[in-house]
Amino acid sequence: MTHGNHGCCMKIELINTGSELMLGRVLNSHQQWICRQMADHGYTVDRQVGISDDGPVIQGAVREGLSRADLVITTGGLGPTSDDLTRDLIAQLLGRKLREDEAVLRNIESFFQSRSRPMPPSTRVQAMVPEGAVVLANAHGTAPGLAIRLDPRPGARIPQWLILLPGPPRELHPMFRQQVLPLVEQEYPRETPFVCRTLKTTGLGESVVEERIAAPLKPWVDGGMELGYCARTGEVDVRLVSRHPEGVALVAAAEKVCRGLLEKHLYGVDDETLEGTILRLLSSMGRTVGVAESCTGGFIANRITNVPGASRVFRGGVLAYDNEIKERLLNVPGDTLRAHGAVSEPTARAMAEGARRLLGVDYAISVTGIAGPTGGTPEKPVGTVFIGLAAPEGTRVVRQINPFDRETFKFITSQQSLNLLRRELVGEGG
Repeated sequence: MTHGNHGCCMKIELINTGSELMLGRVLNSHQQWICRQMADHGYTVDRQVGISDDGPVIQGAVREGLSRADLVITTGGLGPTSDDLTRDLIAQLLGRKLREDEAVLRNIESFFQSRSRPMPPSTRVQAMVPEGAVVLANAHGTAPGLAIRLDPRPGARIPQWLILLPGPPRELHPMFRQQVLPLVEQEYPRETPFVCRTLKTTGLGESVVEERIAAPLKPWVDGGMELGYCARTGEVDVRLVSRHPEGVALVAAAEKVCRGLLEKHLYGVDDETLEGTILRLLSSMGRTVGVAESCTGGFIANRITNVPGASRVFRGGVLAYDNEIKERLLNVPGDTLRAHGAVSEPTARAMAEGARRLLGVDYAISVTGIAGPTGGTPEKPVGTVFIGLAAPEGTRVVRQINPFDRETFKFITSQQSLNLLRRELVGEGG
C-alpha cells in the first residue's frame, strides 16, 4: 500500500541502543551504515542518537522520536539477556501486549538444532512479538526485527512506522537490505527519481580532487545536481546525486567529465573496492598474483582474500618479516641486505622477483618499510616504504613516505601497493 509522494519531506530518526556504545567499548557502526543505505536510496536521516540500555532512557528516546519523525529505527536490545529491554519497553510504551509468535519460535529452535546446540530457555523470549507488529525474519540469528505501523503523527498526513532491528551487524545488514528498504520505499515513495553515483579515487587528496572537478561540473551543479566529497584514509569518493526527471542522463554526463579529469586515480564506482577491481581485472585477463610482505604483516593478502572468488587469481604470499626469511624463502641475496638494508629498493626488487618465482604467478607485489614509531634514520625516516611489482614485462620499485601510526601506515601502504598493480593492469604503468 502506498500513500502518495512524500519520500523527500518525511522525517527519519535513528536510535542506537547499547551501554557498550556509551562506554566506548564498541564502535557505533550502525549510524554510518544505515545512514549510507538510506542516502543511497534517496532518504536522509534527520537525527541520530545513541543511548544506554536503560529503561526510562530507551522509552524517552523512542517517545521523543515518534513525536517528531515519521520513521523511527532502533537498533539493539532485542536479544535474550537481561539488558535486552527494547522489545518489552516499546510494547509497554505503545500499550500493546506481547504474544509468542510460533513462526519465530520455530526459527529460534531450528537455529540451535542446525548447529547441534541445546536451546537456552532464555532465548524463547525473542519470540515475544507486540500485537500488530510485522515480523522481520532473521536468517542469521535468533532475534527477529519488528516493524510497527502507527497512526500519522500530529500535523502529518503519512503513516508512521517504528522499526526495531537486532544489534549484531551480520544480522542487521541483510535484514535491512532485504526487508526494511523495500518497506520504506513502499510506504514513503520518493517524489522524483533518485540517481546516485559514487566515483572512487585513490592517490589524490580531497582538496585536489575538488580543485580538478568543481569548476567543470558547475553547469550541472547550477542545474540542481548535488556534488559531494567523502575523504577516507587513502581514498576520496566523489558523489553525484540528482533528483531531476532526467537524472540518469545528467549524472552520466557529469561522470564522463569526472573520468576525463581524474583519469588514472579513478578505480571504481559505488561499492566497488580497490581489491575487488584488481581481482576483476586479473580474472578477465586470466592472470595471477602473489605477495611478499614485510612491514604490512599480511594486510595486502588479507584485503585480497576478503573478496569472494579470490582463489581464482590469488596464489598465496610470503610474510617475510625477518631478514632470514627474506633470504631463505625469497632468495634475497645476503649481500643485498648487508649493503643496502632490508628497507631498500634492491631488497624490494629481489623480494618481488623471488615471490614471483616461488609462487609461480604473473604478478608479485613486495613491501618493505619502517612502520615506526622507532627505527628511522635521516636517510630513511619513519614511514619510508619500498613497494616492488614484478610483472611479465619487468620489475619496478617505488618509494613512498607514509609517516602515520602503524595501523594507518599498513593501510596506506597496502592501498599504494594495490593501486600500483591496478595501474599496471590497465596499462598506465609509471
